[in-house]
Amino acid sequence: MLPPTPRLPQARALIEMDRYFVLHAPRQTGKTTTLNALASELNAEGDIAALMFSCERAKAAGDDYAAAESLLLDSLRQAAEWAAWPEELLPPDPWPRATPGSRFGSALTEWCRRCPRRVVLFLDEIDALQGNSMVSILSQLRDGHNARPGGRPFPASVVLCGLRDVRDYKVASGGEPGRSNPASPFNIVTESLRLDDFSADQIAELYGRHTKETGQEFTEGAVDRVFELTQGQPWLVNALAYEITVRMGVADAITASQVEEAKERLIRARATHLDSLTARLHEPRVKRVMEPVVAGVFPHVEPTFSDDLSYVRDLGLIKQKPPLEVANPIYREVVLRALGDPSEQYVMADPHSFVLPDGRFDLSRLLEEFVVFWREHGEVLIRQEGYHEAACQIILMAFLHRLVNGGGYLDREYAAGTKRLDVLIRWPYTGPGGERLMQREAMELKVWRASETDPLPDGFAQLDRYLDRLTLSTGVLVIFDRRPEAPPWKERGGFERTTTPSGRQVTVLRV
Repeated sequence: MLPPTPRLPQARALIEMDRYFVLHAPRQTGKTTTLNALASELNAEGDIAALMFSCERAKAAGDDYAAAESLLLDSLRQAAEWAAWPEELLPPDPWPRATPGSRFGSALTEWCRRCPRRVVLFLDEIDALQGNSMVSILSQLRDGHNARPGGRPFPASVVLCGLRDVRDYKVASGGEPGRSNPASPFNIVTESLRLDDFSADQIAELYGRHTKETGQEFTEGAVDRVFELTQGQPWLVNALAYEITVRMGVADAITASQVEEAKERLIRARATHLDSLTARLHEPRVKRVMEPVVAGVFPHVEPTFSDDLSYVRDLGLIKQKPPLEVANPIYREVVLRALGDPSEQYVMADPHSFVLPDGRFDLSRLLEEFVVFWREHGEVLIRQEGYHEAACQIILMAFLHRLVNGGGYLDREYAAGTKRLDVLIRWPYTGPGGERLMQREAMELKVWRASETDPLPDGFAQLDRYLDRLTLSTGVLVIFDRRPEAPPWKERGGFERTTTPSGRQVTVLRV
């Protein structure tokens, strides 16, 4: 882990101003580590009693706010005892008697009345509170915050740490989501802090610490590839390095090719972090955002879309800023693999049969086999696919994954509004002189939907740009004709060899 406090310099300033605020970020980005370090710093200075405790236990209470209060107070007391503070700083034992629904606030008041230092509280995993329990705890914090000017002892600063942005807490504590009210600690939008992902320089710094401790270097290419694949997501950055150094047992300098192998191993192993993300793909509010991203279409403008978008961003599934696309290439691949897994079970072709005698991949045969597969299973799989708008893309990706991924790699690019999905097949093989070579084949997928014009001209232009970026002279354009008036199979033309406006040779496949 990088030194945590410099990752969040604004937090210290807000605490010194006695502010209540939210710290949010996706899971496993370093929130808990950062707050622990900040609490240690504050405690060492001698005028603040800073305590972090988890709300995780209170999840079991559900709407039972009385039980939630008891569990939170138990967690708070245990955290204080583990902090090994002197007696005068510890919270009262027993807690003062109070009516359920006010016990948490009364307990904090009594503790702050006795404590000779200013109390600062970090409530980690605040999202664990549910329903009435969340409303009760946040309302008590708001009530105590607002009574401080009248002389009520209460924590000088409170930090709510979780996945969600401040808007959700404003609503839960009785505020209006669209208005700022200085009297409510959860109506201050400007003081919702997000813990950002690592920059490329921070990844180099982190891996440099490993080199300093062990002597094992990460090559510049390896560091660059890690940033490309993860976009700095802290869990992924650490997981790739752990996979290479521990599970793969690499002892020499770490290269970009080993990063690539580690990425594949992580995805195949369905690590808990990745599984927890993909498990959310079929939540209705997640699907409303992710389906147009995978399909490459513009999202439907609905009253709840802005809230859904914020929620999916808080999960870390998509980028924080436009364009609307998946947060990083690893997540991008995991999403399509997870959605395509049911379709992949229908692919019976032997992957080894697509390897040519010279070791190269037989792309032409793959396309021919896909036509047969689509005619046999396409309509059934489309009806079964939960992401109906993106069904064509998901099914072709499942087919490619089944046949390519055993010996090669698939790089996918997609985003809302692009009306396409770009695919690069990378297939390593051995040349006639024993040299290691890489076959690269580019493919673009488009869907011809009802009331639209033929996407072929746009597809040519987009494929040209993609091939230019990849410095390739040939490519494949696949067009799925999903119009109700689409001609039958035998009239669609099948394969067509042609050229793009810039003169590149391409294969057009209409299905």
